[in-house]
Amino acid sequence: MLRVLLGINVLAALAALLQAPDLAGWASQYLELAAVVQPLLLIGLGLLSLLRDILWRLPLRFGQACVLGLAGAMTAALFFYAASLGLADNGSIWRAVVLAMAATALLLVYFDLRARAITPVLSEARLAALNARIRPHFLFNSLNAVLSLIRARPQQAEEALEALSDLFRAAMRDPGELVSLADEIALGKQYLELETLRLGDRLTVDWKIGAISLDMPIPPLMLQPLLENAVYHGIEPAPEGGTVHIAIDQRAQELRISVANPTVGQAQHAAGNQIALANIRERLALYYDLEARLEIETADHSYEVRIFLPCQRKAH
Repeated sequence: MLRVLLGINVLAALAALLQAPDLAGWASQYLELAAVVQPLLLIGLGLLSLLRDILWRLPLRFGQACVLGLAGAMTAALFFYAASLGLADNGSIWRAVVLAMAATALLLVYFDLRARAITPVLSEARLAALNARIRPHFLFNSLNAVLSLIRARPQQAEEALEALSDLFRAAMRDPGELVSLADEIALGKQYLELETLRLGDRLTVDWKIGAISLDMPIPPLMLQPLLENAVYHGIEPAPEGGTVHIAIDQRAQELRISVANPTVGQAQHAAGNQIALANIRERLALYYDLEARLEIETADHSYEVRIFLPCQRKAH
């Protein structure tokens, strides 16, 4: 919807630029066009939202033809309504219909080309490459946590190795396969248990999980890299340690995952931290396009990363 809104308004701005006698008159010309285009655009998006379940079941080309027909019919209806009010005396209905269908066709071509460029095979390959960047770092740090225990606390080292085997299995999942929120939380807790064995009382964890469905599907390895960054960039450098705060809740149709940690001196701008966050951002874009986002909030002595995911996702 955002791309449609932006695309049509860009076309309207270009049309206003062509019609305006000079640059000074461009803004007023655009406002006149927007007064006609915006109602048509918003009504059209509303109708497409209502009809999407029907359109998805149609063959592609027939569905595109239906969208073109809808745009033309709506334009004609709006033109007749404007004419009845005396607002379209000098206009041509066919010109308005052709322009509306041409703009719709341009957007349909753009979405078709975009869909071809982002094929499932390419997306899966990109996800596999992004997950491969996380796995070695994640497993290397987990192994270091175990190695630090072998001589001093062999019993705990054995327990840590059992936990590490579970982490290995989680890391070897198919990157295109979604996991339940419960599995992602369990993986995060196992990782934090390993780090607690290594850091002892220096690491404390505060979990706050709201009234949400733990069966909700989310992409794998969303929470664990955030926890790893919080430990290695927030807790470990501080001699006295600190607390990692994890909050997971749902607001309307949006899942919110927040990880916060104290900072020592400057905020977390280390290269490793930024690479991990860029990795998560790119994976979110591949899974959800524009429906998910990652936000960072820094303060004098705290650093917080928040991920927002749609609670429902259409199966592909």
